[in-house]
Amino acid sequence: MLQIHENVSLKNFNTFGINAYAKYFVEINHKEELTELFADAKWHNIERLILGGGSNMLFTQNYNGLVIKINIRGIEHRINHKEVIVEAGAGEIWNSFVNYCVNWGFAGVENLSLIPGSVGASPIQNIGAYGVELKDVFESCEAFEISTGNFVQFKTSDCEFDYRESIFKQSKKGQYIVCSVKFKLSTEENINISYGAIADELKKKDILNPTIKDVSKVVSEIRVSKLPDPSTIGNAGSFFKNPVISEEVFNKLYEQNPNMAHYIVKNGVKLAAGWLIEQCDWKGRIIGNTGTWKNQALVLVNHGDATGNEIFQLSAAIIDSVYTKFGIILEREVNII
Repeated sequence: MLQIHENVSLKNFNTFGINAYAKYFVEINHKEELTELFADAKWHNIERLILGGGSNMLFTQNYNGLVIKINIRGIEHRINHKEVIVEAGAGEIWNSFVNYCVNWGFAGVENLSLIPGSVGASPIQNIGAYGVELKDVFESCEAFEISTGNFVQFKTSDCEFDYRESIFKQSKKGQYIVCSVKFKLSTEENINISYGAIADELKKKDILNPTIKDVSKVVSEIRVSKLPDPSTIGNAGSFFKNPVISEEVFNKLYEQNPNMAHYIVKNGVKLAAGWLIEQCDWKGRIIGNTGTWKNQALVLVNHGDATGNEIFQLSAAIIDSVYTKFGIILEREVNII
């Protein structure tokens, strides 16, 4: 029998460590429990929040609805020649899943090492890092359709993946709950070290022919050097998206800023939001109980007792200053609740 709890603190369920409260709270350990939950019509018309690792949200107020914490676990795989299909429960910790794949020698997700959050959130956010996005390795996911009580399969073509976007954040937002995800990986190593500092770090270690374990380790080391541990300092990783601008706009900016960090992408030029923020003198600044991380300006932190509104106001000030200096509007990657 499912237990619905009332007036539950969410401080330990979000990586910012914000002490907001949920009016109702339930934990789902098996997908069948979703059927049981929504058999009660009471939960159909109430505001709902699906919670995975809590690493991509900022609570600015208490949540006057039902928080559904997804804990569905389990990882299994099937090898077919060089192709591997790995299926993981939505409640699996993302990095545990990556480690599983790397340890088995399944290539494709090693560049996504140490990204915080859960497997279930990965297709919703189309997570990405170091030249790889979730969509590159996504096979399908099974999701619970709240309105019908059916379990539905979504293939890659169904998900409308874009930079940090998917159908689950757009037209289907709030209509489905991801239960498990299947990934298409390979037993053949196809190393991708062209993005960021991976190649430089491997060179420093005299690793000339890196394995996926080498790449995973280096990516993890780079992330640790740049990002604070949420268990020590509250944060949600990268707070803003890297903006993509037209070549025309970039060329004008580049004339004035020849050291501007950038990457050519299919629909324009992607800028490094962290670099833009740093140029506005935000890196390492402390504002009351909030601030930006000393090693990465893209990360906003809770130095102890910050409220969600304090962190939100800091993000607004950063957006204003970047726009004033560069004419670029930063978009928050973190969900504001």
